[in-house]
Amino acid sequence: MLPHLWKSTAVSGILSLIVGAVVLAWPQKTLLFAAVAFGVYLLITGVTQVIFAFGLHVSAGGRVLLFISGAACLVLAMLAFRHFSWGDDATAVYLLAIWIGVGFIFRGVATTISAISDPHLPGRGWSIFVGVTSLLAGMIMLASPLGTIVLLAEVVGAWLIVIGVFEVISSFRIRKATQHHGG
Repeated sequence: MLPHLWKSTAVSGILSLIVGAVVLAWPQKTLLFAAVAFGVYLLITGVTQVIFAFGLHVSAGGRVLLFISGAACLVLAMLAFRHFSWGDDATAVYLLAIWIGVGFIFRGVATTISAISDPHLPGRGWSIFVGVTSLLAGMIMLASPLGTIVLLAEVVGAWLIVIGVFEVISSFRIRKATQHHGG
């Protein structure tokens, strides 16, 4: 399996580079794509937080906040996808930008309070940092929904290019290691 790993890593890297370049070249035209991706993000975040609400060893208040945050993210994701099915893309992108902001705020508050309330949480400092950062990002999103969603699309495009470059480089290293070890 290792001899084929470099190929899948290379393909993944090349696809990341292509998608990142397209997003950066046409951020306005790829906003709908970015909005859908953020809707998926809200969906995944919501499911994860609901699972964590029942699975993590945190205070009862932390569990409640994680559950409420997760449920809110799930509702926002479903509403976003409902608007996309109506065909009003501009409204859907605007509403999704607002919903992303609200989702970031809920996640930020839940993550920060959970981390603060559990002094034995591994990576507690990082959890507090992520929570506060998410809260601030949500506030910025609500202050300027359309402007920040364009910025988010551009950040996603740049990040995809960075990931793609690292995956392509990694694929060559995997290939070299496989050949070196007789694979």
